Amino acid sequence: MTLPAAPSLFISHGAPDILLGDSPAKRAIRELGSLLTDAKGVVVVSAHWIASPIRVTAGAAPETLHDFGGSAPELRRLSYPAPGSETLSNRVLELLDAAAIEVAADPRRGWDHGVWIPLMLALPEANAPVVQVSLPNGSLAEVVALGKALAPLRREGIAVIGSGGSVHNLRALSRDEGASPEAWAASFDEWLRDAIEGNRFAELSDPARLPDTFLQAHPSPEHFAPILLAWAAGDPAQPGRRLHQSFTLGNLGLSMYRFGEPAG
Repeated sequence: MTLPAAPSLFISHGAPDILLGDSPAKRAIRELGSLLTDAKGVVVVSAHWIASPIRVTAGAAPETLHDFGGSAPELRRLSYPAPGSETLSNRVLELLDAAAIEVAADPRRGWDHGVWIPLMLALPEANAPVVQVSLPNGSLAEVVALGKALAPLRREGIAVIGSGGSVHNLRALSRDEGASPEAWAASFDEWLRDAIEGNRFAELSDPARLPDTFLQAHPSPEHFAPILLAWAAGDPAQPGRRLHQSFTLGNLGLSMYRFGEPAG
């Protein structure tokens, strides 16, 4: 009997203080934990680590990086004590090497907040091994190639997570957490859902076919790239499904998606 593949997810991790208080997005990430319960491990590609060549964490107990400023002091006292995995790191290196993607192990790198903050909510027991893989310092086509190279992990029980933001323009945020998104932000977030649920992977991965609102929603592409990564690792020939949609601070989009979901 063939076991179902582990999930491929895109999580909008939001601002670090998502861990404080309550919000729809925080509750949604917690609920995603039910999809990860049976995973033998988790591989995360975050918006906050870009490297050339691509790098893979290889430490037995990567440190919790507090790679942000201006947040509440209590966030800097938090740590996520999940183990690393030499076996999983080596498997990732093997898959990327087989795909002719230049890659190197990094035994010193810790997990940035794009990794540990969503995992602290989704997998609070921290008992699944976690490996982080950097984003390529290149084109969206390289991001797609990375996602496809990671896809076999899912059949081996390893979940793949792309961690970024569905709309991420820090200069356009409001001081009011309850402010409504502006038209351009809401429009892009709905275009994104239509493209993903409408199975338009080629449109999403082609810079020439992205909507006019793209550069306002993503002045730089690092929070967008994990969406493509997760879809490519799931199944780029199959539509994804939006699991959650909300905004905070006016225009910070927090949509979340599942890819490669079993039919039926």
